[in-house]
Amino acid sequence: MRRSTRTRATTAVTAAVLALVMSACGGDDDTGTTGGDGDTSASLAEGVDDGSTITMWTRAATEAQSQRLVDAYNASHENQVELTVIPTDDYLPRVGTAAGAGELPDVLSLDVVFVPQFTTAGAYLDITERIDALPFADDLAQSHIEVGTLDGAKHVVPHTMDLSVLFYNKNLYEQAGLDPEAPPTTLQEFAEHARAVDALGGDVSGTFFGGNCGGCYVFTWWPSIWAAGADVMNEDGTESFLAEPEAQAVYDVWKGLVEDDIVAPGTQDEAGPTWTGVFPEGNIGVMPMPSTTLGLMPDTFETGVAPIPGVDGGESTFVGGDAIGISSNSEIPDAAWNFIAWTLGDEAQVEVVAQNRDVVARTDLASNEYSDQDPRLVTINEVAGVGRTPYSMRFGETFNDPQGPWLPLVRNYVFGDGSTLEQDNEAVDASLQS
Repeated sequence: MRRSTRTRATTAVTAAVLALVMSACGGDDDTGTTGGDGDTSASLAEGVDDGSTITMWTRAATEAQSQRLVDAYNASHENQVELTVIPTDDYLPRVGTAAGAGELPDVLSLDVVFVPQFTTAGAYLDITERIDALPFADDLAQSHIEVGTLDGAKHVVPHTMDLSVLFYNKNLYEQAGLDPEAPPTTLQEFAEHARAVDALGGDVSGTFFGGNCGGCYVFTWWPSIWAAGADVMNEDGTESFLAEPEAQAVYDVWKGLVEDDIVAPGTQDEAGPTWTGVFPEGNIGVMPMPSTTLGLMPDTFETGVAPIPGVDGGESTFVGGDAIGISSNSEIPDAAWNFIAWTLGDEAQVEVVAQNRDVVARTDLASNEYSDQDPRLVTINEVAGVGRTPYSMRFGETFNDPQGPWLPLVRNYVFGDGSTLEQDNEAVDASLQS
């Protein structure tokens, strides 16, 4: 089984939380489907709409998207979903406590980066047959499904999608003599464009990044490694490839931009909270950012969007967001699946997700009546099909935790002399295997 990558995360799953889940769930893989001769692929795909009350939890970071889907479903179904929104920083401890008490909701949405821990602990039901029965199963964003697959059993599907893409200021491109309709197709070309814009001088800078933010690096730099056909870890997420030549080639491009002062002031100290707020000010030429920031772009300049390229070409993206599944505590799995399946259908994906400029979870709907009004949305939707979601049981502790080993590795290389790369990568390995 090929396991894909994952998304940004802000907190780590502690041993205590995971222990609670393990003790409560015990790795139960019961599919929760209704038995008997009456089962059909149609019933598996649709579930039941019998007036059940379905409980659902989501973190505050995805509240808006989740609430829109819940409201639309409740308005058109006998089943009714009761959504509970929990502060993002409190979400994992709350889920762990509920699992320990056997009180998980029917439907559980989770930052996709933490899905492996919870599928391994048995917090989700096996929904392989339900997913495979969907008429559009092959068109779903496979990266979310893969990261929740354990021993061949699928446990989650996409709920919300957040991708990393290049944003570029078309006005500054034109001023710098660049073609505003020709974004960079290689990371080398990206650097050339950044240098050209930076040469405009004044308050203008070529690019910017979260230089003190581990999650920012993985979200925006790893796609360039994948675009080259390389991996960042092994299949099991226990061995780092982040000192390999393909990774070094990416670091070298960015290191050159730092050394030549092509990056905006504050880059080295940016820890994450405000890193996406710099580009909208209109003085940055080109930089990778979350696709969800497209709706926040001002109308004072024209913004272009493009896939993140590799050093010599190719393209990829970090497929983040939340995955969703039926919890192992649910006593109404058929009703719970009715809601989940509906959120992936044409009506929900087009009239709820796409209409609100969010990324659709299906590749066959990348072009739709709403995205077609803005070619940038089509670009974002299409790149999801070539993206990855990294798999690791120790992702948060290793890559997102400011005290983890990944941040020193990349900072020592980009802002230092890079001499400690092998040693720093050994620390990453140790964290992944602990």
